[in-house]
Amino acid sequence: MGIGNAFVLNLSLLITVAYLANILYKYGLRKMSQNTLYGLSVLLMILAGWICMKFGFRLKDDVLYDLRLVPLIIAAFVYSSPLTMVLIGIGIGLARLTFGHSEAAMVGLLNLTLLGFVCAGLNIWMRRTHHRFVVKGMVTILVVNVVNSLNIALFGVMPTTRYLLEIMPVALPMSIVLSLGFALILRDFQLGARQNLELKYANELLRKQTDELHKAKIGLEERAKQLAQASRYKSEFLATMSHELRTPLNSIINLAEMIGESDEAGEEISEYGRIIHKSGHELLQIINDILDLSKVEAGRLEITNEEMVLAELPVWMQAQFERVATQKKIEFHIKQEAGLPDSIISDPQRIVQILRNLLSNAFKFTHKGRVELDIRRAPADGTSDTEWIVFTVADTGIGVAEDKQSTVFEAFRQADGSISRRYGGTGLGLSISSNLARLLGGYICMTSKEGQGSAFSFYLPLKTARRHHGELN
Repeated sequence: MGIGNAFVLNLSLLITVAYLANILYKYGLRKMSQNTLYGLSVLLMILAGWICMKFGFRLKDDVLYDLRLVPLIIAAFVYSSPLTMVLIGIGIGLARLTFGHSEAAMVGLLNLTLLGFVCAGLNIWMRRTHHRFVVKGMVTILVVNVVNSLNIALFGVMPTTRYLLEIMPVALPMSIVLSLGFALILRDFQLGARQNLELKYANELLRKQTDELHKAKIGLEERAKQLAQASRYKSEFLATMSHELRTPLNSIINLAEMIGESDEAGEEISEYGRIIHKSGHELLQIINDILDLSKVEAGRLEITNEEMVLAELPVWMQAQFERVATQKKIEFHIKQEAGLPDSIISDPQRIVQILRNLLSNAFKFTHKGRVELDIRRAPADGTSDTEWIVFTVADTGIGVAEDKQSTVFEAFRQADGSISRRYGGTGLGLSISSNLARLLGGYICMTSKEGQGSAFSFYLPLKTARRHHGELN
């Protein structure tokens, strides 16, 4: 067997040793301590060098040519302590003595010891420089192989001329190429192992995150149940309290009305009675608003669908707000588009409540000019076949700044905190109206400009009522 065949056999054996070592680590040695694993890896490097010598090329009985320097090259990449390279070099050199004590064996010990120090120096250089890994690898492989050839030429038992002319031209190129090939194989093997390890850590992290998400989900579900229960308790409490408050408050309102209208009471007492009557009505409205809001939030507000005559709406709104318009000297107009159906199917009580809230706000924030209620038909918008009837309340009041318009439909919110101090109110009207519109299948939108007024449009699905054979369809 020639040098080339021996070197290829050495490389095959080194690959086999590396694979078996990985199997042992993966299924048996992983649980050992770091110090134990470190010692076993050093012994493995020495064993790999011994195997190379065992199956190397014998030029004579005591002269061996093999790839025993390859484990030392790999050690220069793997270990962080330079002393480890010296120890491995000496260990492989001593392993050479197991094949017999001779001058060639002693030269082999000297050569591997020197190569151990060379690898230690290269290890220090690699850790202190910032070159790419490929550059560091090429330099290390070339230096170790060249130094090995020089040592054999200087200290070897074979005549220098014969070695330089016959052995080195074959052994040095093959040693460099096979060393590089083994280094690349180990590098690829190392990257694969690192990817598997990273994948394992990622899977473990994903498992922990999944467990945490599951626990968080359980916590959120429990919290949602608690919030739902708290909302139910709040709704029940508000319903009970509103009833308890409204009963004596209605008595106060009725008595105040009687005092205000009494001819026997003096003018001053009558005025006090009217003030109490007005304040009682305002307080009652606040209580009703809070109760409605709590029912909407709890999903307990009932919507009844029945026939509603459209012509009655302007009459109701005119009767309710005409006096306010006269007192504030504001024009109040109601316009109804021609061709609207005589009646629709919806909840009359909630429609009136929404329009009353919108008109109350319009009159509250308008000092001069006009307030208008416009009732018209709107065609389907293209996203559905629904036809709408639109109630638009427009005013020439203070308006709402553009950056504040997103808050006006939130409960207990107004465009500006100073508004509640100046104009009063809880800020519930628009929130309740928006929720009621949604429950009726519609919605409310607004356009406004600060200082120039606002327009709130209540879109309601148009469901006409037609009588056929005495039945409502």
